[in-house]
Amino acid sequence: MLETNISSEYLRALHMGQKEKKRLESAGRPPFPAVLYEICPDANHASFRELPVQDVPVDRIIGTVSKGRTNVFSASFLPLAEPESEFAMKWTALCKAHLSDTGIRDPIECCEYLGNFYVLEGNKRVSVLRYFGAVRIPARIKRILPSDKNDPAYAAYFEFLEFHKATGLYDIQFRKPGDYARLYAAVGHTQGEAWSDDEVHRLSACFYHFKDAFTLLGGVKEDLMPEEALLTFFRVYTYDQLDGMTAAELKKALSTIWGDVKASSEPESINLRTEPAGDEKKGVIGKLISGAPKHVNVAFIYRQDAEVSPWARGHAEGAGHVSRVLSESIKVRNYFHADTRAAEEELLDRAAEDGADVVFTTAPPLLHSTLKAAVKYPKIRFFNCSASKPLSSVRSYYCRIYEGKFITGLIAGALADNDLVGYVGSYPILGVPASINAFALGARMTNPRVKVLLEWSCLPGDEIAALREKGARIVSNRDTPLPDMRHIELGNYGTFLFNGAGDPVPVASPCWMWGRLYENIIRSILGGNLDKKDQSGAVNYWWGMDSGVIDVTLSDGLPEGVNRLANEFTELMRAGQFDPFMQKLTASDGSVICDGKTPLSSMEILHMDRLSDIVDGRIPEYGELLPMSRELVRELLLPNRESEIPSGTDGEV
Repeated sequence: MLETNISSEYLRALHMGQKEKKRLESAGRPPFPAVLYEICPDANHASFRELPVQDVPVDRIIGTVSKGRTNVFSASFLPLAEPESEFAMKWTALCKAHLSDTGIRDPIECCEYLGNFYVLEGNKRVSVLRYFGAVRIPARIKRILPSDKNDPAYAAYFEFLEFHKATGLYDIQFRKPGDYARLYAAVGHTQGEAWSDDEVHRLSACFYHFKDAFTLLGGVKEDLMPEEALLTFFRVYTYDQLDGMTAAELKKALSTIWGDVKASSEPESINLRTEPAGDEKKGVIGKLISGAPKHVNVAFIYRQDAEVSPWARGHAEGAGHVSRVLSESIKVRNYFHADTRAAEEELLDRAAEDGADVVFTTAPPLLHSTLKAAVKYPKIRFFNCSASKPLSSVRSYYCRIYEGKFITGLIAGALADNDLVGYVGSYPILGVPASINAFALGARMTNPRVKVLLEWSCLPGDEIAALREKGARIVSNRDTPLPDMRHIELGNYGTFLFNGAGDPVPVASPCWMWGRLYENIIRSILGGNLDKKDQSGAVNYWWGMDSGVIDVTLSDGLPEGVNRLANEFTELMRAGQFDPFMQKLTASDGSVICDGKTPLSSMEILHMDRLSDIVDGRIPEYGELLPMSRELVRELLLPNRESEIPSGTDGEV
């Protein structure tokens, strides 16, 4: 190649580098390569492993070991030095070598830290090769092992090392623990299982096929991660379907769930609605302008029959309530026995064929099929009964049951004559630790000496017997899904005392008022307010006493003073004038959960994962749970617990 042509390559690369630098600066992002010693100041003294020479993906070469002259490169190692500089002359010489018959053969030297590479020697080689579109570059690697186990990336990185050991792939890296288990499940593998060369090649080819479509849709520009987008894709489409799609088909399929991809990649941007939208009274013209429907067909999908499942019955009674109060504007259909994946999809299809405009799937495990249906039927509004799910196609709804638990805690503390109160935890999922802590705060308010003894119904054994053996004579059991004293009287729900004969005597229970919740949502749809106020991103409804969706059923046998106290605090919370967490709460490890001065955000309460020092017990790990409990726990995981889920069927995407 002529010298003038080689010089023009540098000018073209320089222009690209200047353009990238300007774009990154405008976006408020670092315009130069990252520096390892700034990210990990102790890198020079950390434990490390020497790895054999191997090809590394250029997308993972993100910086240099030391700062040096990083300002002569843009973030992706495009040149920034002036054309007459010594740097430009050396870059041009490497360009000439690359284009010759000899090529650039010497591997670069770099450090790997948390799955990314930082160049120690060979920056200009990286620059030239990336400019000419190299996908991989040979490198001698020193792997630096992180030592801070509190770093959120720590667990995910060691899962990556297992994945890399099995596949040799650097290309697929997740930020969150547990995501490799989901990938294994989606592609039909289990952790520790050997991969054949053909299987590795297939996964790599499918990932780059997917990444091309992801890039065309602007994922890289939006700072999304193709790996995380792939997991969202696998919630709707199978591995075989991905492998069989043309580029055009894949781009179209991915575009249909692009809102969910963005929402899943940014879970912190969930719009957590804690109260219904205001009841806007519109005239006829106003409703026409807003596009508000005059009539909607509403479908409710249940996992079980309402005759045998109190949970299903609670939602079915809620469907009956909304059918009665909005009889002129809606038609309700119920679909029961969505108890397998095939049955879920069949019933969702049937609801769509029956003309549903709005579909409520009434249990968290139905979310997977609900998302598939939302993609298949984009004109239907879908809602799933779950908490804090980062999806835009499916809105989720749940209730702040911790408010009712605070009230029953007040009662239990007042009635605990031996200062011991038993508590049966349901599942280690979002919102449950907040309920346990709110109950403990209520109990301490009426009994400063109280200790809450914690057992779990999702673990093997008889939790009630265990609590009685520890001395508890008053126990908080599961919450009733119905405002019906019959459930409390059976001793299976609510808070109860053991009498002298050892029989449970009902005291009180929080209850779910699903009819009020469904009424609020459907009124918002009929009023044309729902989409106007929540038109983008992931929307989760998490309503409480002030919305009328949580109440507390009290026994007639409560002492008058205790009954009055419970009613007064209930009224305060209904009026939005009392927050159970506006008092100091210290965890069992001595850390402060809330200081009593600064209100916790709704997301902080929902994601609470530490227990009060008032509580004698712990949050169980996933592997300890009864098999029947694991499906629900997978859908509503507590933060930072993803690494507990094994790969295979338990790690289903």
